[in-house]
Formats: sequence, structure tokens, C-alpha cells
Amino acid sequence: MTAKPKPLFLGIDTGGTYTDAVLWSEEGGPLNQPTKGKVLAKAKSLTTRHDLAVGIAGAVDAVLEKSGTDPAAIKLVSMSTTLATNALVEGQGGRVALVMIGFSEADLARDGLKTALGTDPVVFCPGGHDVHGNAAKLDLSGLEAALPELGRSVSGFAVCAYFATRNPAHELAARNLIRDITGLPVTASHELSAKLGGPRRALTTLLNARLISMIDRLVAATEGFLAKRGIAAPLMVVRGDGALVSAAFARQRPIETILSGPAASLVGARHMTGLDDAMVSDIGGTTTDVAVLDGGRPRLDPEGATVGGFRTMVEAVAMRTFGLGGDSEVTLEDGALDPKILLGPRRLVPLALAGLVHGEAVTSELERQLRAPNPGRMDGRFAVRTGVPDRLAAGLTGPEAKLYETIGATPLALDRLLASNAQNATLNRLVARGLVHISGFTPSDAAHVLGKQSNWDPATARLGAELFARRRDGRGQAIAATPEALAERVLVTLTRWSAEYILETAFAEDGLDGAATVAHALVQRAVDAHPGIARFTVALDRPVIGLGASAPLHYAGLPPLIGNGCIVPEDTDVANALGAVVGQVRVSAEARVSQPREGLFRLASGQTVRDFTEEEKAIAAAEADVRAIVAERAKDAGTDNAEIELATEFKVSTIEGQRMFIEAHVVAVASGRPRIAV
Repeated sequence: MTAKPKPLFLGIDTGGTYTDAVLWSEEGGPLNQPTKGKVLAKAKSLTTRHDLAVGIAGAVDAVLEKSGTDPAAIKLVSMSTTLATNALVEGQGGRVALVMIGFSEADLARDGLKTALGTDPVVFCPGGHDVHGNAAKLDLSGLEAALPELGRSVSGFAVCAYFATRNPAHELAARNLIRDITGLPVTASHELSAKLGGPRRALTTLLNARLISMIDRLVAATEGFLAKRGIAAPLMVVRGDGALVSAAFARQRPIETILSGPAASLVGARHMTGLDDAMVSDIGGTTTDVAVLDGGRPRLDPEGATVGGFRTMVEAVAMRTFGLGGDSEVTLEDGALDPKILLGPRRLVPLALAGLVHGEAVTSELERQLRAPNPGRMDGRFAVRTGVPDRLAAGLTGPEAKLYETIGATPLALDRLLASNAQNATLNRLVARGLVHISGFTPSDAAHVLGKQSNWDPATARLGAELFARRRDGRGQAIAATPEALAERVLVTLTRWSAEYILETAFAEDGLDGAATVAHALVQRAVDAHPGIARFTVALDRPVIGLGASAPLHYAGLPPLIGNGCIVPEDTDVANALGAVVGQVRVSAEARVSQPREGLFRLASGQTVRDFTEEEKAIAAAEADVRAIVAERAKDAGTDNAEIELATEFKVSTIEGQRMFIEAHVVAVASGRPRIAV
């Protein structure tokens, strides 16, 4: 009797610099539990932001070739991505219009909403509801008048109404009006969160709307590639809490993919090491993501994920994301006598990579700058278009459009491109919109200079290091004697900052105030040749799992700084892609029952509001509703064998010995392994 072939799963991680792929063979396991298996092949390819399918094809085709696998044998494709996380850290995203119903302009000052909005348009409309779902008068005439113009200048809309979590009727009315007139994507806040706190819910909705086009392009590119290769398998995406959801589900809620890559890496770290308790530090090209494993599961952030300085309402791993990676911008501290090396938070295209792709166009400019008698402040810097579709450049100002037209697909040296500080500010706005990349010296270049990395062009990296080493300190002296000395200083700084961020995360998880300051002081004393009168020691209670392709390089010096070991697994370079295929689907739904007046019990669930005269009937209806809603969501999210858990929490008071009902909160959670192709 011929043995039944084991299912093959394909994991993909699209990061800021690299796209990873891993082919995984399932060995079987209990229903609805992460299964055992083995990695058959893994590969990397550069992420190609102008056409994401190119990078995906490079990585996937390589694993198929290495393993000799028939594409038709793949039964499930699962993907994680750091694109949404990186976009928020770097302040990028499409231009969207925010529609606030029942709010005032003063509400923009709360929860960082005004900062997040920036120069994007906002429309205020009368309406909204109270805490019990009773409606104020809705007036969308102002929105309707503004839509024709907005439809030509934005890529999508975000709608948030006052107490929409208690009654979403006004959000639905605005959403339908916007779709009818503009045809553009619309995100309504009640679709993303059932929590109170209008301005933060509006912030989450705004960020979601900005990310839709980016995640839509990623999913479309992946689906297009899979179809061309004859891979007829379901496509799943890792959510920020580590759960899997269908690609269609992720397209509607791209904000839920923030921390997708890091969440997948946690799942992968647990799978590769078998450790139940650890700190996990994942270094990529743009960010370092640090989180805690407790009892084999990642800690979740009950307040919502914080990315790019914004606290969202997205349930995700309790991950602290820092703008530190192999492709971080290397700069020099301003005005100091002995200036420090500074890293990030912005990602640059490494000079070694730019030299590999563009050759003479980059190296000839670096050589020209080296021939100058004195260093220039824009030396070693270039601008190049990202190659995103033209429609994403909607709404540019005159100066922005003029500069954008000047920049092309070939890198231009900034000392030739920019004539004033105003133009530099304009360029930074184009970068923030995701329309332009800056290329410059990064830790990846430093690694090339020292021969610790060789996948790009070391000669171009060395030219960049020579230019940077010529910069002057407060005494007018060059900051480094040789390119190698500069490169070593950059890499030491990256390891040191990594230790600080790991300790800062540990202190913050322990609830200590001033976590960043304490972490900095402890690492400073650990590396200082003259530590001072007071001696400090610190030790983590668990080891660090180092993830990322550059983890073996950057984390080799961690143990003496953190007081514990650092484990770098064999497949650390594809931890995200591996984590993407060993997870499971998990979705939730919730309903609330309130008492607007004595004897009336109001149920708000999904998009409906119903009244009951008996508490027991209202609770029973709430539980039935959330079961039905979560079962449907589980199917939409990609599982056919979900197990549902139900929890009901009551808020009551006792007055003169009698129980008084205040509110009930009903939550249903469905989980299961993703469906696979037959």
C-alpha cells in the first residue's frame, strides 16, 4: 500500500529588504494544534517594492528548485509581512480622508490623532450615538459636497462615528455614500474594534485606510504569482497576534497585519527552539522587534499595539518595535565635541545594494565626492523613486510634484539634486509618502566593509565608509582614521543599542518607570572601561532568541550585556516564513448588553441593535449572536474546523441587598487549523 504523501506548506515573509520563502513538510499532529514538521528548503530574494511579485517569485522559485517540488503538491500558502509595520514606523502610507461623525475638532488633539492625520483632509459631520446606541440627528450634506474633490485627491477613506461600537448605523450610512460617489476603499471604525475611545478608534481606522493599497498590492502580487506557477492553494496572512487569517480577510483589515512579521517570528522561534520562556529579538532591515514568550505563548498587549509612536486598538503581541536594523540610517550626533554614531529610525537603501543594482551611476558620484577637498553634508546620499503606481502620488503640492518629476529610477546624488533646505524638507515628505527612497550608509554597508557580509557590492560600501569617515568632530578632526574603523564603530553601536532595547523591553514588561534611561545606563556601565564608583549588574531571567539573517553577526556580543545567553537557531534567517506556516486561525466576536432604563435590556452585536424586556433573553440572544458571528468569521478567515469558546462578563451592583444589572460583555473566540487544498 502506497503511503499518503505528506502535505507541503509554503511560507513567505515579505520584509523591508528581503522576501523569504520556506517549504515545510507537515508531519501531522492533534486537530487544531500546531503540527510538527521539517524545513525542506529555504531561500531569500530582495523585496522589490515597485513590483512585489518579482521578489516573491525569486524566493519561491528558489525553494521549489532546491527541493525539486511540483508546485501542485503545495496545499497551503501562508504569508507574513513587515510592510505595514515599516510603513507606520517610517510614517508612510497613502493619502486618505478622515470622516468624523459626532466629534468636534478638539477631539483631534487626543491620542495622537492630529499628528497621525498630518496634512490629510478631515470632514466633520453632525450625528453619532450615545452610550446606549440612541442616535443624534445625522447630516451628511457636507460630506456629500466634498466627495467629488476628495475622490480625486485621496486613495481611501476612514469613517469614525461617536459611539459607533454601540450602534454603527451612521458609519454604515457614510460608508455607503462614499462608496457610491467615489468607488474608493472605505474603512469604518466599528469593523476594526469594539472598544470605546473614539479618537483612538479613529486613529486606528485612519492608519488602516492608509495601509489598504499597500497590503492589497502585496496580496494581489502573491496571488498572481501563485496562479502563474500553478499553486492552487489557499493563501493565508499572519495577523499581529500571531493568528492566521485568509488573504481576503487581511485585505479588508490591513491594520491587523501590523506586527505580522514579528508575530510570525515568535511562533517560529517557539517552534525552532522549543523554549517556553524567552525574550525574542528579531532584527530586520528596518526594525528590531522585541517581545516575551511566557509558557510557550507570546504576551499580548491588552491596550493595543504601539507602532511608529501611535497606540492603536489592534490586539497584537506585546511587541516593542524600534527603528533599528541592518539598513538603518547612520548619522552623526550634531554639535558634540566627540559625536556619537546614531542609527535609524529611518531605513535607507544600503549603498552596497545601490551599487549592485545601479553600478557606475552610484560609484562615479561617490568617487567624485571623495575627490573634493572637504566633506559635504550630503555626501554618500542618493534619491531614487520607489516605483509605486502613479495614482499613489495623488495630492502632491507644486514643489513636491516638481521634485518628484526630477527623481527617476536611477539614483541621483543629493548634492546635485537639492539646492536648499526647503527642497530637503520637500524630499523628506516624498519619502514619508513612500514615493522616494534615500540611499546612504547603513550597518549593512559596515558589515560589507569588514567582510562580514558579501551578498551585495563591498566596493561601493567601502566608498561610502570613506566618505563618512571624513566627517568632522567638534575639534575639526576626522571621526575615524580608516573606513574599517568607522565600520567597526557602527557595528558595535548596533549591538549595544540592541542590548539596550532588549533590557528596556524587559523593564517595561516588569512595569518599571524610566525603562529606557535605566537600560541605557546599565549598558553604558557594562561597556565603559571606567564604570565609576557604583557598580551595577543586570541579568535577564530567561535567554534571548536572536532572529533575523543578521542576528549571528549583531548578537554575538549580547550575552555580557544582558546577563544571559543568546540562542540563534539554525533557520533564524527564515523564522518569519516558518512561523507563518505553523500557526492557526483565531478570530473573535463580541456583543454587549446594557440597560438604558429599568426593565429594558439593549443588545448591540455585529451591525444590529435589539431591545429585550428580560435580562436572561438578552444574554441568551447575545451568546447566540456571537457564536454565529464568530463561526462565520472563522470560515471567512480560512478554517472549516473551528472550536468556539464563549465567555460572559457581568457588571452589576448591589443596592440594599438587591442585584442591579449594569452591563454584560460576551466574547466568543474561534480557533482552528487553516483549510488546505484537497
